[in-house]
Amino acid sequence: MDITKFVVSQRDKALLVGDYGSYRRQLSRRLLVVRKKLNYASRGRKYTPKTPITAEDIARNHEFVHLLLLSAERAWALAMHMKSTHTADGSRGVTGSTKRHITSKLQKAVSYATPLVNLLQERDGSETLSQSLLEARAYQQSLRGAIAFEKGDWERCLQSLSETRLLYTSFAQSAGTKQDDLFRDLLSSNIDPSMRYAAYQLKLPRTMSIDTIVTRYMQRTDNAYVSEVMKSNPDLLQGLGGSARKSGTGKPEDMPKTIKWRSRTVDLEDASTAQALASLSAAEAKLASFLSANQDLDPKGKAAAYDDVLLPSQDAVDATKTAIDELTAEGVAQGDPRMQSLQITRTAVNYNLVSWRIGRNRVLCGEHDGATFKSETNRKSRKQRANEESRVAQEEESNGRKLTRLKERVVLYDSTVQSLDSIKDFPGVAADQAFVDELEAKKAYFSSLRKRNALALLARALELSSKSSKSRESSDQSTADGATKLEVRPEQIKFLKDFLERMVLQYRALVELEEIDSAASRAKSTNPLPMIERLDEYPSKGVDLTNLVTYPPRVQAVPVKPIFLDVAWNYIDYPGRPRKGDTAMGTGKVEQEIPKSEPKREAKKGWFGFGRS
Repeated sequence: MDITKFVVSQRDKALLVGDYGSYRRQLSRRLLVVRKKLNYASRGRKYTPKTPITAEDIARNHEFVHLLLLSAERAWALAMHMKSTHTADGSRGVTGSTKRHITSKLQKAVSYATPLVNLLQERDGSETLSQSLLEARAYQQSLRGAIAFEKGDWERCLQSLSETRLLYTSFAQSAGTKQDDLFRDLLSSNIDPSMRYAAYQLKLPRTMSIDTIVTRYMQRTDNAYVSEVMKSNPDLLQGLGGSARKSGTGKPEDMPKTIKWRSRTVDLEDASTAQALASLSAAEAKLASFLSANQDLDPKGKAAAYDDVLLPSQDAVDATKTAIDELTAEGVAQGDPRMQSLQITRTAVNYNLVSWRIGRNRVLCGEHDGATFKSETNRKSRKQRANEESRVAQEEESNGRKLTRLKERVVLYDSTVQSLDSIKDFPGVAADQAFVDELEAKKAYFSSLRKRNALALLARALELSSKSSKSRESSDQSTADGATKLEVRPEQIKFLKDFLERMVLQYRALVELEEIDSAASRAKSTNPLPMIERLDEYPSKGVDLTNLVTYPPRVQAVPVKPIFLDVAWNYIDYPGRPRKGDTAMGTGKVEQEIPKSEPKREAKKGWFGFGRS
């Protein structure tokens, strides 16, 4: 009987689509079905005493256990519904008769859980305690802790919840991966916040972790259930099981005391944040060893391993935000040193989370952050290759699959750029101009990876990569451990720049060849001259053997030799040209006759020739 799984599954299914009120109504309907199935329905008047459930009934049919659990859950759901309703309406809290009503409903839930524990113990005997009995005891103590929480009895609240947390931690260590997540979610959502608030009310130091609180209260008690758990796991109170996640770390002495962000080092004021960072460090070391041992793994397999780091990173972010909210609720000013330290811690853990997300995207993009695009081969199934000679038959990737992969890379690049823009909204980032310049350089690097699919985009990508290469190197620690994060190394920037330069030259040459081909095609379509008349043109698409010459030849004008200047023009008498002289060959001379001059007549004087003599 998985009591914890049954209770958590019932809550998750109902609260996923509704509230505590709808959860209570659903439990009422389920109770009616179970009672009819067990023939346990009340007949007659409403307040007729029901037949008590015995250990033989539980041994005969496990539905009787579900009957008690559903009854306890219905009373708990009604209490939570009243509490959430009064909290949501903006009142100062639950007081008066409402608070007494909530407490009475929680006590009613305990009245159903206590007989369940007694019946299971009676069934198992006093020698051994089964897993079902321990789970029922943990459920009972969680309800008692809720009653003490509502009454303000913080000491008893911590005592009950400490036992609950110890039992659930033991279950998580002995269960598989799925059960581990179940118990971890139950602790982080219900148990840990209540314990932290109760510790705050008791004025316990914030640096005291929840594991330390559990150890302090469990060492005082003389409980048969705790003793049974300690027999199977003697080191449980020594901090080895400090978290429900089986990380192997998280001891108080292994928790970090400080955190560094850029040039500042601050103390960790909150124990939950320190514990989350300790789990994160263990997960990062585990990821580094996994990647170094599986270097030939495909990108999807490597990216799946990043989930084990993203979860504790998110836990660290949530723990820091919770600590800040608690200080804000207490009225602590923003200028207080504790608040300033938490703000720096928040920036550091948020940046670390974004870095791991971007690192996961880079791994999914492939080699060289997706700068090169190689075709993949699809393996055929056994049924398809049964009749083939090759054991590993492969087929070439289709164009549709290539287009899908390119679209996926564009989505990853867009997500990376958006993540880089979100970093600027973290506290203290906008005032650090050097850090903002580094972010712009990284943004230019990933933007250049996105814009590498056409000539104009390639030119823009080359410009962005040049801008990225001129920026100074990042101040992040180098990922020499093999896990890729946000940090971009200089050799990666140089590879991308050289690759884009080659791609720009290649596509420019392709464009030039395409223009030459298109010009040749246009000329061929408008004037299809034979090859013999186009010997001055290079046939880029080959020679048309059907259009070498014109046959049969057509009658057409053929140009002959050009007319040259006749240098003998001055020495030949052409018809119609007057003769100017004789040309004597050798030593001959040209003689010319000079006519004799006549005597000059005297002009007449006077008017009209009638002059005076």
